[in-house]
This record gives sequence, C-alpha cells and structure tokens, in this order.
Amino acid sequence: MRIAYFDAFSGIAGDMTVAALLDAGADAQALTSGLTSLGTAAKFTVEPVKRAGIAGTRFVVEAPTDNKHRHLHHIDKIIDESGLPATTKDRSKRVFRKLGEAEASVHGISLERVHFHEVGAVDSICDIVGACYGLDLLGIERIYMSNVNVGSGTVQCDHGLMPVPAPATAKLLTGHPTYASGPSVELTTPTGAAFAAALAESFGQMPAMKVDKIGFGAGTKDFPGHSNMLRVMVGEASAAAEAATVTVIEANIDDTTPQVLGYTMERLFEEGALDVALQPLQMKKNRQGTLLRVIAKPEDQEKLAQLILAETTSLGVRMYTAQRRVLARKTVPVATPYGEVRMKVSEEGSATPEYDDCQKLARERRVPLKDVIAAAHFTYQSTR
Repeated sequence: MRIAYFDAFSGIAGDMTVAALLDAGADAQALTSGLTSLGTAAKFTVEPVKRAGIAGTRFVVEAPTDNKHRHLHHIDKIIDESGLPATTKDRSKRVFRKLGEAEASVHGISLERVHFHEVGAVDSICDIVGACYGLDLLGIERIYMSNVNVGSGTVQCDHGLMPVPAPATAKLLTGHPTYASGPSVELTTPTGAAFAAALAESFGQMPAMKVDKIGFGAGTKDFPGHSNMLRVMVGEASAAAEAATVTVIEANIDDTTPQVLGYTMERLFEEGALDVALQPLQMKKNRQGTLLRVIAKPEDQEKLAQLILAETTSLGVRMYTAQRRVLARKTVPVATPYGEVRMKVSEEGSATPEYDDCQKLARERRVPLKDVIAAAHFTYQSTR
C-alpha cells in the first residue's frame, strides 16, 4: 500500500501541500491540466526555491479577481463538473465539508448557511483540489500527519484580527497534537488544517514504511534560521499493521494481595489497556513484590494510572512512551474433532489458536486443554 507521511514542522497550508507532492514526483503538467478543468481561469506556476538553505518546490496560483462568497454546494458543483478522477473529487469534497463544519461551528450557524470567504476563493479551491489530485498522481492510498506546528501571534482575517491558530484552524485540529514553534506568524492555515483533519489516518509518529520519495513544499515566506517547508515522505507501508506511540505505566507493589492484583488486571483490560503483565520482583528489605506493567494508548494513560492508584496500595506510578509495532493478522476458523476453533494468523504466516475457544471446548468435552490446542494446530496445518 502506498502511503504518505506529512511532517508539518513548519505548519501546513494548501499551497505547501501541493508543492510537497510535486517535489516528491507528482507530474506537474498533469496536475495543472487537471486543475484547469475546474474552469476557474486560474494560471499556475511551479518553481524551485530554497527556504533557509533547503531546496524545495513552490506552487503559485494566479487567480482572476474573485469576490464571490460561495456555499458548499457551489464548490461541490465546481469539483463535480471538472475532469478530475473520482477519488480526487471525493477527497476534495471531504476536505471542504470538514472545513464547512468547522466554520459552521465557529459562527454558530448551519452548514448550509456557511459562506466560504478566503477559503472559497479560486486560489484556495485550486490548492485543496490540487493537493488531493497530487495524492492520486502519486498513487497514495493513505496519509499520516506529524504533530502540527500552528505558529503563534495574530492573523488578519475577513472578520478582523484573530489569534493564531485562527478559529477555524483551531476547531479543525481539536483533538489532534499541535504545538507552536519558530516565527510569530500563522504557520498552519484553515485549508492545510482541513486537508489534515479530513484525510489523515492518524497524527503523531511516522508509521512503519519503506520511503522511496521525499518532497519539500515551500511556504510563501522565507524566515531566517527556520526552513518554511512542509516535508512529505512517500513509500510502501511495512508489514506492521500498526505503528504507534504507546504509554507504558509501571508500579512496583509489595503489599497487595494476589486477588486484588488479579482483579486490577481485569479492570485495566475493561478500561482499554492494550496489555497488562504481572512480574515477580525481589524488592528492598528482601520483600517479595510484583511489577505491574500496563501498555496503553496515550489518551488513556491518565485514566489507567488513576485506576492503578485506586485499586492497589501503590502510592505512585511511572509512565514513559514507547513505540509499538503490530503485524497484520486475520482470523481463520478450523474444524477440530472437538469443535470449531478460531486461529489467529499473522501476515508472516504464524498461527495461534484462540485461547477462549480452546478453553470453552476443553470444558464442554471434558478433555485436556493441551489436546484441544494441539488439535487446532494440526487441523490448521493440514488444511493450508
């Protein structure tokens, strides 16, 4: 699967996204021809530039004077009547809908009443559609985003002077990891934020991938000591179906009973822990203890840490981040002499019977658990 990782270390804007994809190898002539089919009479320039000494590409839209305040259905009509591929049209409309929903929320009106001001102008339409077409030209099926640098300071909008990030940008990036670094300007625009919010599978660490193309898309300004670029890394997804940052929560416990620890493990799984382990320890003063280790999604870390403190006698926990890689897997049912058992089969070919299935059959048939497990392995290997 072809994927792309956008590194928004200097923010993300529509023109930067198009430029990054062009720099990564998207056909410039095909892209500009596709945008011409929108019928906006815009002209396009693709040029090599440098930002703080780093070479990249700049994409410029020269649009005729356009004071129209378009509604979402007007923009959808422009996109639908173009000669662009269906996937480009679908992605573009998803981005504009996401943007429209943010604007509607900010202004307290319905989506149908939203007037697209700056982002409904011809250059913004071409930027968003061009970014989506660039994905198609490179065969990119999924995109991923880094944490997003939004910038700081203020920005002049149609509604007056606004703090950075602008209201629509802030709404679009709600729930996603952001930060402010570098020059005191707007680094992430509503068009860039909408593209990321509508299309990114996830935000954060780079996914497991084999990179074969890298592109740098230049922003309009050149800041001293700060490369105003959006980097995109394009390649094939690796065998890891999941590549994510996780939180590891640990506690050394020497005065809690095994029953309480067993119950705590159950509660942690119920509340979303990815894994829980109990390990014997020899602690200070020669006391026997237990290491409780929990692997959690970052968004669940506080909830699970509080659960540990509430359910055990521990007075504190340790938390640190780690990288998690998980192979793709599928479930294959096999018919054993004792009944059906689901086999968990990894992308690399290893197979393990589902414990709950084996346990249930062992109890029902009054046979040793190891016999059911062996039968499941034998049946699966025999039918491959």
